[in-house]
Amino acid sequence: MSEDKETVDLSKITIEKSVINKVSASTARFYNIMPIKIERDSVVVAAHDPSDTKLLDDLRFASGLIIRMVAAKEDDIRKAIEKYYGKEEESLGEVIDEAEKITRKIPGAGKAESAADKLKEIALSAPVVKLLNMILLRAVREKASDVHFEPFEKDYKIRYRIDGICYDAAHPPKDLSLAISSRIKVMANLDVAENRLPQDGRIMMDIEGKAVDLRVSTLPTLYGESIVMRVLDKSVVSLSLDQIGMDEDIKLKIREIIKRPNGIFLTTGPTGSGKTTTLYSCLREINKIDYKIITTEDPVEYDIEGIIQVAINTKIDLSFARTLRHILRQDPDIIMVGEIRDAETAEIAIQSALTGHLVFSTLHTNDSPGAVTRLLDMGVEPFLITSTVRAILAQRLVRKICVKCRKKYKPSESELSEFCMSKEKIKGMEFYKGEGCSECNSSGYKGRTGLYELLLVDDKIRDLVVKHESLSTIRDAAREAGMKTLRENGLKKVVEGITTIEEVLRETKEYI
Repeated sequence: MSEDKETVDLSKITIEKSVINKVSASTARFYNIMPIKIERDSVVVAAHDPSDTKLLDDLRFASGLIIRMVAAKEDDIRKAIEKYYGKEEESLGEVIDEAEKITRKIPGAGKAESAADKLKEIALSAPVVKLLNMILLRAVREKASDVHFEPFEKDYKIRYRIDGICYDAAHPPKDLSLAISSRIKVMANLDVAENRLPQDGRIMMDIEGKAVDLRVSTLPTLYGESIVMRVLDKSVVSLSLDQIGMDEDIKLKIREIIKRPNGIFLTTGPTGSGKTTTLYSCLREINKIDYKIITTEDPVEYDIEGIIQVAINTKIDLSFARTLRHILRQDPDIIMVGEIRDAETAEIAIQSALTGHLVFSTLHTNDSPGAVTRLLDMGVEPFLITSTVRAILAQRLVRKICVKCRKKYKPSESELSEFCMSKEKIKGMEFYKGEGCSECNSSGYKGRTGLYELLLVDDKIRDLVVKHESLSTIRDAAREAGMKTLRENGLKKVVEGITTIEEVLRETKEYI
């Protein structure tokens, strides 16, 4: 809170209804501010940091008012919003109508070839600012990982990805597509007039008092620009091995591996399976003053205090391999490489491990034994793999059953047969499903957890790799040594009532 600004105690003042009406509920909640009085031609607003000039500018655009800010405690602001606004909230439909009326008044507002100044005028109009704010506010509240803005021939769709599945959020009129895309570009410092080439940007903002990082990607399509905003809400993500759904035995083994002075620890799985979150959790665990940790990522997803993070930039030929080579000159103890994509990166990562560094990285393979064959396919010598790779963790993310509407049920024979189980095998086991409620958007699921498969590279596995044995032979040896497959880990979570058979089958289709 700013020291030199006027400070108010919201718990000791009464705010008039006429003042409340000056700022909409969605604007107050989005920016976590509270209007407290009217002074001549301006509205006095309480904010946690009144010296934030960007917040002041955003508020002026969103409300269309002259604003003066004073300081107040963050908690007091939240309590005042609940007290004076209650559950009041404008409907998305009302805000869409308001935005459409404004854009109709601006000549050429629906045309992609509008001049840059005209596009900025549209982007800065209060109803368009309010519309996008409301879309983002709901995305953060519903814990969406992405917001999709999709233009089609006759309509325009806005969808949220929640727990890995896309849901319809709104269908604004097609005429608003340009206004929305222009607003997003202005916020992300992108070229508003450029709609023929893809662009990437980033927006850092506070939503309801939470620090939110938005990654923006635009893509020209047949009917306009498709935009995806990746929502990184730092208050939601738990970068801890204890909070990502990992079994105790796997956690213990991983903790032992990441405390070693050198070697490679790999995580594998498709895009969006939580690999980077797992590696961040490992780094957080060993992030102590004794070690120098450097990461190279594409992009850097979360800033971690005490760790040096480098973003890949292909436009200037700053690849994983090139960055990694320079990282080694920075005297690190621990290195994280976002992804091993080619032989060059693999070789440098292995050389780093051989020269006394602990290396974390990811690969795209279906299971943990598949990571060994992937490295061999890249041309890495078997003896180098066996000398450096300590463990490989395969993972998937499955949706958790909503605890509010969870009910017992009997799985069908087809479900059981797909899981290679019989009715005799499931005697004494209990199975659950979510019926669907307001808490989970009628989906029956709320939140996600991980399925894990940990392969420890022991002497037997090393021997098989050196002999170029098949993937199935390596997998069988790992299972004999105690490795539980992704599907087996999934079944355990089904029986524990955490997820459903359907979810595990969906995420482990390649298993028999």
